[in-house]
Amino acid sequence: MIKRHSLFLLLGLMLLVTSSCSVKYSFSGASVNYALSKTVSVSYFNNMAAMVAPLLSPTLTDELTSKLASQTRLQVVPEDGDLSFSGEITGYSSDPVAISGDEYAIQNRLTITVKVKFVNKNEPQYSFEKTFSNYGDYNTDILLSQAENTLIPEIVEKLVDDIFNEALSNW
Repeated sequence: MIKRHSLFLLLGLMLLVTSSCSVKYSFSGASVNYALSKTVSVSYFNNMAAMVAPLLSPTLTDELTSKLASQTRLQVVPEDGDLSFSGEITGYSSDPVAISGDEYAIQNRLTITVKVKFVNKNEPQYSFEKTFSNYGDYNTDILLSQAENTLIPEIVEKLVDDIFNEALSNW
């Protein structure tokens, strides 16, 4: 009887301790201190790369905003959020990665590079400026302009996951 009582007391104490923490963990892997941070803002990511895909900037900006809105409890605001993301697309290139026996490219790689500035006003130790890069491969029998429709969303999704995890997974 005493052991059972001690077990219930211990479980109750554990629940009390864990429920009073202000850092919340979710299945998305995000760790946000909601007691300090209530809002997030995402500035438009301008495309400063030498080669420009017209839909890349809005796709990246929208995808990051959507992920933050759907996988956190933060309110997305146009500017000056407790957490803020800004940056620019610095690289967009297509290079051969697989060469055939007769020295012709048979596969190309589209690489997108993004410079990101993340500011956490309330916990500045988590702020950073970092460059993220990701890629997708496509066969040379199709043009880059044809491959972009599939590759850009795929690469942007990977980039956004990397940015989100770097900014909001502090554990």
